[in-house]
Amino acid sequence: MAGQTQPHCSIFSPEEIEFIAEDELIEIVPNMRMDPLNFLSGDFGPFLPQIPTNVPLWLAVALKKRGKCSIRPPQWMSIDNLTRILEAERDSQKFQELPFHYIEISRLLFDNARDDITDMYMVRSLIEDIRDVRLHKVETNLEKFSGASAVKMNHLSAMEVNLVRPFVGRALQAFYKHDNPEVMPDTDTNSDTRPQMTTNLPRRPLKPR
Repeated sequence: MAGQTQPHCSIFSPEEIEFIAEDELIEIVPNMRMDPLNFLSGDFGPFLPQIPTNVPLWLAVALKKRGKCSIRPPQWMSIDNLTRILEAERDSQKFQELPFHYIEISRLLFDNARDDITDMYMVRSLIEDIRDVRLHKVETNLEKFSGASAVKMNHLSAMEVNLVRPFVGRALQAFYKHDNPEVMPDTDTNSDTRPQMTTNLPRRPLKPR
């Protein structure tokens, strides 16, 4: 795994971050009857027709692909909520609170349960806009980063943390090496490593308000 082969950068691939996100719980509505399923991560079920229950996202996708359930999108994916978050992101330098894996969760639902999402294209557009605004703020904050100042960024998502971590790590190493040249070993062998985005969607120019 990338996070294991490069521990000093701790960069995860998009597939690794998505794999972790698949353990997030989501609500499904089964259309079949089935006994509880027992996994190392917990017991899920029993499954009864039209009785909502929570399961890991990977299990929800597997059942959905087999036509065994519908998936209820989480409340934060409503158009009203996403519109409010987008406006707040644009109006403030602070990051709004979103699920840590909001990008990965939404992508999995867009790919596997689009028929369960009301106004799917509008929801997708809002999430893309939120992602772009937040990435712009991340880049702006990183430009302010220096050895004599601190940058505080709360409520970052998994993808955003993955983007920031290697830059901050290398910057701190450079500052420490500058102050302690006889102590700090050379760790720039992987300096060309770049974090990867967790979505295949291209970055788009921000829409005017």
